[in-house]
This record gives sequence, structure tokens and C-alpha cells, in this order.
Amino acid sequence: MSGRRLFLTRFTAGLTAFAAGGAGAVAQAQSRTGAQWQPERHEKDDWLDKIPGKHRLVFDTINPDGFGESLAFAANFINVNRTEYGLQNADLALVFVARSHATPFAYSDAIWSKYGSQIGELANFVDPKTKQAAKINVYNAAGYDGLSNRGTTVDSLIKQGVQFVVCAVATRGLAGAIASKIGGNADNINNELVSNLVSNARMVPAGIVAVNRAQERGYSYVSA
Repeated sequence: MSGRRLFLTRFTAGLTAFAAGGAGAVAQAQSRTGAQWQPERHEKDDWLDKIPGKHRLVFDTINPDGFGESLAFAANFINVNRTEYGLQNADLALVFVARSHATPFAYSDAIWSKYGSQIGELANFVDPKTKQAAKINVYNAAGYDGLSNRGTTVDSLIKQGVQFVVCAVATRGLAGAIASKIGGNADNINNELVSNLVSNARMVPAGIVAVNRAQERGYSYVSA
């Protein structure tokens, strides 16, 4: 009996030590695999934290229809927060990213007037009224109620504090494509595009990176 008790005592102690060692190993493994992971912060992205607001939302747009639908969703988000929650524009931080084929809709009418034919061909978009190449930014014009934006314009959201963001990669690509079609200089056209954004637009290195950085800083993601 004495020997059996000694065996059980040693066996129980061994199990306890094994469990403790196992828990420590799991904790170390979790630490190594990123249980305490935090995204790295870059000064280039600090503008995202300078937009005031208790609720943060980022819209990711990559095509003409999605750009328009996101305008309508942004207006709905603002209106419902105002009427149902009593919140004001300053309580909401909205970032609107235009990239890929949605990028041209963050350009001013001056660009559409000059390069509308090339933009329309590249983005597969025509003016729904004329069925021809658009000569204005239709998502920033009145009288286009049949579009996916349901009457909400870029300027109307800018007045309510929405921050528009434009992809530099897509802009450079568009400049090169336009230059090829008209025999122009891609660098000059790129500078022209960058100089003719909608009023509060911010050019970022890449739209997809801005979408990532916004989410890492607490912005909820919406895509249309």
C-alpha cells in the first residue's frame, strides 16, 4: 500500500507538471503566431485619424455602378444617423475610396470634358442621357436620377464631411492609357488628372492600401 501511494503521488505530480508545461508551450505558441498582433502605424496614413467622428466607415468602389451605389448608401448612412440617432455630420467619419474603374468619378468636369471619350471607353461607361461619351462627371451633376446614386452627388457628400480618396496607381494607369490613345505624354496627363480632382479629394499611393489602412484604424468596410 505504501508503494502504491508513492506511485500515485509521483504520477499525479507528473501530470500536474506536464499540464503546466503544456499550458506554457501553448502560450508561447500563441505569442509566436501573433496573439498580441497589432498593425504597424505609418505617418503617411495618420490623416485617417484626423477625421472627426464617433462612427467610422470606408466605402471601397471599383466600377461606375458601385461608385454611384456607394454615394446613395453614404447619404442613407448620414441621414439615418441624423434622424434616428440625433448625430451630426461631425459625429461620422466617412472615407470614400475611388479606385480601378471608379477612379475617374473623382475627377472634375474639366477632365471629363477633355478626356471623356477615352475614359468612357476604358471604364466601359457612357452618358445615360446621350448614350455617348460623357462630357461631365455625371455623379456630380443634377438631372441624373436614373443612375445608381439615386440623385446623391459627390459635392453633396463633400458638404457633409465625406472624405474622397483617389488611387494614384489607377490614375497613372489611366494617364498612360489616354496618352496611348491620343498620342500624348503620360506624365503630363497624369499631372493634369491629379490637379483636377473633386474639391476635397485626397490622392493616396494606392486605393487598395487606403482601404486596408482604414480598416486597421477602426473603419468598417462597405463595398458596392
